[in-house]
Amino acid sequence: MASHTPTPKTPVITDEIDHATQRAQWLRAAILGANDGLLSTTSLMLGVTAAKDDKWSVILSGMAGAIAGAFSMAVGEFVSVSTQRDIEMAMKSCNAMPLPSPAKSPVMKSMTSVRDHDLPSPVKAATASGLAFIVGSLAPLLSGLLVNTHMARVAVLVGVSSVSLALFGGLGARLGRSPVRESAMRVLVGGWMAMVVTYWLLKPFHRKDGDD
Repeated sequence: MASHTPTPKTPVITDEIDHATQRAQWLRAAILGANDGLLSTTSLMLGVTAAKDDKWSVILSGMAGAIAGAFSMAVGEFVSVSTQRDIEMAMKSCNAMPLPSPAKSPVMKSMTSVRDHDLPSPVKAATASGLAFIVGSLAPLLSGLLVNTHMARVAVLVGVSSVSLALFGGLGARLGRSPVRESAMRVLVGGWMAMVVTYWLLKPFHRKDGDD
């Protein structure tokens, strides 16, 4: 009675790891971009608020910072991931060895094909990072439109951004399978430090509307 040889499942497992790696790559870039967009735009708007009472100056500065930051984040992520991809391709090229004829089976060809595609995508990472930066910046921009007075704007910006930072920190920890509470707290405290420093550094330059 002929024995049944089970079909190797290595290519399927490798393919799943490949997709998980690529998904984690752009998810990491998206969360990082959203967090940076939120914190950078909030800090910028708080800095302008500290120096000037005009509402629309604050909003326009936030919009300019969001657009510039999104392009900067996308370009930086593209360059970073492209470099990582080039290094991995060079390593695979150096480690490539001629396979003996028995290894040229469909299973081995499939494994080789999967490994060749197990590379990060610079375009996906850059797109996710740039768009996420814009999404993150919407929280301070929209909340800044709701108030007109100086102290109310500061309170709203800090409050909305604090909640959003905690959510982004928790989401990133969840996806990375790390402690949610500790990660969210680190992101929140770091954000508070950035906001406080930016506000108080520009506070000495404060000018009310109508001042020369």
